[in-house]
Formats: sequence, structure tokens, C-alpha cells
Amino acid sequence: MDADAKKTALRMIPYGIYVLTADDGKGNVAAATVNWVTQTAFNPPLVVAGVKTDSGAYSILKNTQTFTLNMLGKEHKGLAFTFFKPAQLEGGKLSGQPIHKGQNGAPILDAALAAVECKVTSIVEQGDHHIVVGEVTEAHVPNPIPGRPDVAILEMKDLGDNVFYGG
Repeated sequence: MDADAKKTALRMIPYGIYVLTADDGKGNVAAATVNWVTQTAFNPPLVVAGVKTDSGAYSILKNTQTFTLNMLGKEHKGLAFTFFKPAQLEGGKLSGQPIHKGQNGAPILDAALAAVECKVTSIVEQGDHHIVVGEVTEAHVPNPIPGRPDVAILEMKDLGDNVFYGG
């Protein structure tokens, strides 16, 4: 296989940018910027996320079987970069960002355009990112989203010409 062609072709898949959060209820809280996310079913409402297996977020969600996906808006480029590295909980903030707990215990970023709380229904354990299937148990949209909601979401291409993931 031509490695450059593979990389180019796979990078053509559009990706939204999300922050996945998890909390084990024992003082261990994690957050990670993720982009391999999609909805896979209406009933029950299911989403999937590719989560790096050596991340703190993966370890916690695998143990607790819960997580939250925080949807970032176009104005949240800085938040995406903030959660490229391990999160720190200090003074009631996650890596300096105001949060509140969802019903499943995982943090919800106050700045997020929307968030969905999920319970894990299965994990496909293949590759360096495992595919986590989550059933949406709660949804939060703190403010009306003008126009099409999918236009408001931060996408990989919005992060600049040198930011790629995949391939």
C-alpha cells in the first residue's frame, strides 16, 4: 500500500472535535480531545468514539462504564488544544476550565455548546484506539444553537493547516 496515499485519503474524512470526560468518583478525573466520533443508532441513541488505549480517559471509562462527550464550537479552538494533554482537576476546574458534574458523574465543560452523557454498552478492542459504544442517557444544550447545529461544531480543519489526526 502507498503510505502517502493512505494517509491523504484517510485524512479526507471530516472530523468534529469533542472533549471526552470521565470521573471514577474516587478523585481520578480525565479529559481528552477526541475526533473519531459519530452517532450510530437512533433507538436507543448510540454514539461511538475512538479512544486512545493508553489515555487516562480510556482507563476511567472502561472501569466506570460511563463518559460524557462535550461538543466544542468553532470558538473553542483553545479548548481542543488544552485537552490534547492530560487534564488536571484543581479548584473545581478541569485544566483551568469551569465544569459541573453530569448525572453520570463525569464533568461537563461549562463552555461546551452541548454535551451527551453516556453509559458504555460495548468496547471493540482492536488497534491503538478502542471503539467505545455509548448509549446516550442525558443530553444538555445550555443555550439555543442558531441555524444548523452541525455547522456550529468545531472541526479538525478549523484547527489549522498543520493539525491532522488519522492516516
